[in-house]
Amino acid sequence: MKKIRICILLVLSIGFVACKQGTKGKENTKDTGHGVDHPLLETKTFDTVINNKKVGLYWIKTDSIKAAFTNYGGRIVGLWVPDKNGNMTDVVVGFKDIAGYVHSTEPYFGATIGRVGNRIAKGKFTLNGRKYNIPVNNGENALHGGKKGFQDVVWSAEQPDGQTLILRYTSPDMEEGFPGNLKVKVTYAVTDDNRLKMKYEATTDKPTPVNLTNHAFFNLNGEGSGTVLQHRVKFYADTFTPVDKGLIPTGEIRAVAGTPFDFTDFHTIGERIEADNTQLKHGGGYDHNFVLNGTESRGMNHAATIIGDKTGITMNVYTEEPGIQFYSGNFMQGKNTFKSGVKDDFRTAFALEPQHFPDAPNQPEFPSITVQPGEKYHTVSVYRFSTETAK
Repeated sequence: MKKIRICILLVLSIGFVACKQGTKGKENTKDTGHGVDHPLLETKTFDTVINNKKVGLYWIKTDSIKAAFTNYGGRIVGLWVPDKNGNMTDVVVGFKDIAGYVHSTEPYFGATIGRVGNRIAKGKFTLNGRKYNIPVNNGENALHGGKKGFQDVVWSAEQPDGQTLILRYTSPDMEEGFPGNLKVKVTYAVTDDNRLKMKYEATTDKPTPVNLTNHAFFNLNGEGSGTVLQHRVKFYADTFTPVDKGLIPTGEIRAVAGTPFDFTDFHTIGERIEADNTQLKHGGGYDHNFVLNGTESRGMNHAATIIGDKTGITMNVYTEEPGIQFYSGNFMQGKNTFKSGVKDDFRTAFALEPQHFPDAPNQPEFPSITVQPGEKYHTVSVYRFSTETAK
């Protein structure tokens, strides 16, 4: 009798352990955004050395939002937020290892962009009577800081707490043709109310142009969910800066009213993207700077609201910058494989880059991006996630 009782207890114990393990497995399947590593991301695939500097994978998180970064290029690797059903969804596309970023045909996935984001016409500008030349890497123009912008450098990284990542880089005088030793500090942080906050700071010892931003590629339905053409978008912008065939601003500030660039009410990305419009033809779709109209929210410009049609995930963008670049994934060609195993197919992600206007060093009517010695460059942008509906 005693032996039978022991056997019954043993069977019950094994069954209890098995049930606990099965429950845990279900929790991890639903909430894949939490843990030291992620099923699609492993720390060991990011641990390497580039240019004699250590590269790694860094996590910041709260109970309801989690982001992965690498200090190679100061990149957002993934960002998990809850959808309308409470399931954690990765809304930033990226790669599963460093090799993916090093060899990608698209160099800007998730990257911190500098020294000057966006385009400089013919890679030339004049500052205080001296002419400067930036290596061209986008047709006849310089894009995102030249051939080796901040996306190709290794940043020093520190984490003062589990919700904050601080990245630092000193760009030496005349790196990529820009004057001055520029000391840059970027602080990425997540908050309890589902915000990803980006704070940029910089100082210089010579006058120099500075326009820092981040180039995360978003799909609010989740990486690998298909195109973003049914996402609904609203911009708090009444004007935009039209461009020439090389995507350099003409200098005009043009009203969006009556054009496919009017997102003052909600429209889907794909609704008018194939319209017979010269500006859309120049960009192959949307690849334009919208001039924010000063709608204030949370002490900053409310730049945009975007809603994923399948998940209900809503992203509100707030910034201290005067403009935001909207890029609809027009040059994605399916040549790279994301961490989920899908290709970076045409228009399967979009970018929203808070910024000063493109080609500002050559456009005297645009807000200046020149930083002087003794000044401190400082700007903040915030991406807030919720499951609100369009209003």
